[in-house]
Amino acid sequence: MTPHLRFAIVSDPHVALPHTVWRSPNRFHLVEVSIPALEQVFDHLSSLELDCVLMPGDLTQHGERENHDWLAQRLAALPFPVYVVPGNHDIIQRQGTDKTVGLSEFFQRYQAFGYDQQPYYLESLKPGIWLVGLNSIAFDPAGEQLYTGYLDQAQLDWLDQTLPQLRGDTVLVMIHHNVLEHLPGQSASTMGQRYMLKNAAALRSRLHSANALLLTGHLHVQDIAEQDGLWEITTGSLVSYPHPYRTVEMVVDEGRSQLSVQTHWVKAVPEWPDLLAHSHQWMSDRALPFMTKLLTSAPLHLEPEQAAQIAPQLKDFWA
Repeated sequence: MTPHLRFAIVSDPHVALPHTVWRSPNRFHLVEVSIPALEQVFDHLSSLELDCVLMPGDLTQHGERENHDWLAQRLAALPFPVYVVPGNHDIIQRQGTDKTVGLSEFFQRYQAFGYDQQPYYLESLKPGIWLVGLNSIAFDPAGEQLYTGYLDQAQLDWLDQTLPQLRGDTVLVMIHHNVLEHLPGQSASTMGQRYMLKNAAALRSRLHSANALLLTGHLHVQDIAEQDGLWEITTGSLVSYPHPYRTVEMVVDEGRSQLSVQTHWVKAVPEWPDLLAHSHQWMSDRALPFMTKLLTSAPLHLEPEQAAQIAPQLKDFWA
């Protein structure tokens, strides 16, 4: 029988219960719509015959325990399996605080969604199709998040042991940070690097011998990239314009995977009837500081005066 998998990708939902929303004039993420948008997506996906839903990180606004609890309970009520990995907004400190979850607590909370006894996992989705969930969130010696994606040696060693056992099968690899570039020169840009896995080459070298497909988030854009035969699908955020999510049909025939990828959008929620127009303006109005920093940082190194002239023309870069 030819393996067939039908799944959805819902990335960077940044769940924020109303009383937890950060009030910041410079905030890019329109987290006010996080829960109604997610509920609309789940309603749609529940009407489909899906094998699973994959969520590649930034599940919550900023690691709040209340928001993680709400999401874990909501996922448990869905009619299909859900698998998650953490994003940089999910585990802020290794040990956590009285209001935010730490590293070990995150994996305990999501044991029904991929995890067992370690912060990475292997799950059989269909005969001959596997899911590898990886953790790209790393911390400094003081336990503060590094805010750059990194795979620790334990995960690399585990991949060295695991991937040879899957040879001939199809492997979906879910990780929050980008492994391939999705913007020109992304890995050479100081701002672009923050969205990429720092030791991406180490992961790519291990995946080239596998029939692997990367699934990432973090960048808040929709893109599919290829490098040396390795493909990566990155999916935008539910709380950023244009509020996308994906459904994917995968058919594996004689070791070759064929995919049909469809994008869907949340265009309106009850209190935001013209969500796309509003969120586009929201992003545009807040873009100037980010674009100025992009222009004045490596590799462009523009003078502030030059950046001040160009940045307003790039206000729709993320929108």
